[in-house]
This record gives sequence, C-alpha cells and structure tokens, in this order.
Amino acid sequence: MDQQSTYKTLLFEMSEEGVGLCTLNRPEARNALNQEMVSEIRSLLDELSGRKDLKVLILTGAGGKAFVSGADIAELRDRNRFDALLRINSKLFRELESFPAPTIAAISGFALGGGCELAMACDLRVCTEGSKLGQPEVALGIIPGAGATYRLPKLVGLGRARELILTGRIVSGSEASEIGLVNRVVPDGQVLEAARELSLTIARNSPLAVRLAKQSLACGQEMSTDCGMALESTAQAVLFEDEEKHRRMTAFLEKRKRRD
Repeated sequence: MDQQSTYKTLLFEMSEEGVGLCTLNRPEARNALNQEMVSEIRSLLDELSGRKDLKVLILTGAGGKAFVSGADIAELRDRNRFDALLRINSKLFRELESFPAPTIAAISGFALGGGCELAMACDLRVCTEGSKLGQPEVALGIIPGAGATYRLPKLVGLGRARELILTGRIVSGSEASEIGLVNRVVPDGQVLEAARELSLTIARNSPLAVRLAKQSLACGQEMSTDCGMALESTAQAVLFEDEEKHRRMTAFLEKRKRRD
C-alpha cells in the first residue's frame, strides 16, 4: 500500500486495488476514542466519500492490543447531560454506517464500549480468536450511548443484546462469531490479512453494484416491503444501463462459451 494521508491519531493508506486502510493510532491508550480521534475520523470519511477509486475501507487499531478499547474515560467522566445530547460518537458512527463504500472492522484485542459500537457501524467485522468484545458501560454508571441499543439487537437478537448490555459481559472472538456479532474469526495475528482478503473479494466486483447493494441493504432494514422493492428495482434499473454490467456479462458468456 502507498501511504496517502497521515493525521495525528490516524494513519491512512490506499492500495492499487482500491482498498483503503485506516489505522486508529493511539496505541499508548489502547486506541481509546477521544474527541480528537472522533474529529479526525469524520474528516477522513469526508475526504474519502467522494473518491471513486476507493472500493473498500478497512478500519483497524494500532499496536495489536486493541481495536478501540472504548471511549476515553478521562474525557467521558467530565461530560455532562448537554454533552450527551450532542451525540458526539453517535453522529460519527452514523456517518460511518452511511459511508458510500463498504467498510470492514479488523479487530485485534479489545473492542469495548464505543469500540464495539464503532465496529458494529461497519458493514462487516473480522476478529481474532483472542479478541474481547462487549458493552461494559453499566459498570461505569452509564449505558451504551452510541448505537449498541439499536445495532446490537439487529446482529445478535434482542435476547442476547439484553444479556450483553445489562450484564456488561465481555465475549471472546469465538463467541462473538457464534452469536453473529462478527462475520469471521481468525487466529491471532491474521486479522489484517483476512480483512484484506475479504476486501479484495469485494473490490473485484462492480463498484457501482456494490455501493447500490449496500444502500439497498441499509434502507431495506427501515422500509416496508413495498418501499424496499421500489428501491431495489430502481437500483437495478441504474445498473442495467451501466456499461460495466454489459462488459462483465459479456465476459461471463464468452468464458462459458469457450468452456462448453
């Protein structure tokens, strides 16, 4: 990968295949999510949102000990009710969830509290067997306030979400995979390799088709069946007229003809 941009709390690299890698870079604090990092992630997303050459964005944590260990507790302790209503992390995670290109969280080590919520805002999650994920906020006198109460039930079901949030229990990477919190679990030390392999599989597909599929999946969760059908058929209509569709289908037919 060729390095393109560097922030104070982030590193960003872009590969020739169109895969962006954003490394959350506060290893001395186990990549705890502070206000500066929130602002820089938002700036990076804004910078990347208009790039047509970006096909997939991977987010990972520096140092190997944590994806994001949680929100910065020192900052969190001093926040008041008005700060909560600003939805500082919630707005960031919504922007990440709505980002045009697919996103993958490559989790090694801890993904707790806001770190787990950040991962859930990504389209896909890959973690290691030794990873630790969870929402331990109630032990600190607060609740998960950046998406876990509505994203976690969609991933693991309402019953399991209630258990994890009300107990604050931390789960291993293997259990996270079993309950559907992550898509894949790999041996320790292999998470970035696995995330890149997954991203390259996505990047080989039609970029426009992938982006429209992501939008249809996201909106379909909030729509009635009739509205979902309307959106899906509209996206398909756009793709039916796309030159990429004609090129790919022609190549498929010619390959099958040679094989036959």
